Amino acid sequence: PGGSRHTTSASGSYQGASDYRIGAQDLLAISVFGVEELNKEVRVNSNGQISLPLIGGVMAGGRTIPELEADLAKKYSEGYLQKPQVSVFVKEFTSQRITLEGAIAKPGIYPITGKTSLLQAIALAGGIDDRTADLGGIVLMRQINGKRMAAVYDLRQVRKGITGDPQIYGDDIIVVEPSASKTAMRRFIESVPVLGIFNVL
Repeated sequence: PGGSRHTTSASGSYQGASDYRIGAQDLLAISVFGVEELNKEVRVNSNGQISLPLIGGVMAGGRTIPELEADLAKKYSEGYLQKPQVSVFVKEFTSQRITLEGAIAKPGIYPITGKTSLLQAIALAGGIDDRTADLGGIVLMRQINGKRMAAVYDLRQVRKGITGDPQIYGDDIIVVEPSASKTAMRRFIESVPVLGIFNVL
C-alpha cells in the first residue's frame, strides 16, 4: 500500500532543536531579548551545569532547548526582568553520538561535534569496506516524530554530488549493507527509492 507510506525529505525532516537534549561540553549561546549585557556563550560543565549573570548556576544537561529557555525565563523573571524572552542556541554539539554498522572499516559508536555529513561520518569510522560494501545500500536511520524512519543513499552519487550529502544528527544510525546480504534491511533498500527520502522502517 504505497499510498499510506510516510515520507519526509531528508533536508527538512529533522526537528532536532526541540528534541535534542543538551549534554556536557555543549557550547550554548544564550540571549535575552532587549538586554544585551545578559547575552552570553557558556559551555555546559561535566555536571551538566551552566553559570549565568544574575541567576548563577543552572542545570542544562538532559534538558531540551525549549525546557531550558522556559527555565531561564522563569529565573530571570523572579525579581530581575518582566516577561523576559530567552533564546538558547547550541553552537557546538559535543555530546552527540552516532552509530555506524555493517561493512565499515571500524564499526562502532562515535561522538560528533558541530555539523557532520554522511561522508564525514563514514570517514570517522575509517571508511567503508570496499570488498564487501554495497555502495548503493547506505541506510540512514533516525527517530522522526516518534517513528523509526530510514532513508537509502547511493554513496557513489553522494560522492559525485548528484545526491546531497545529508547532515547527520545525534542518535542517527548508519548501516552500510554488505552486497551479498539477504536481510530485512536489504528488502527495505529494494522497496524504496535511493533519493534520501525518509520512510517508516
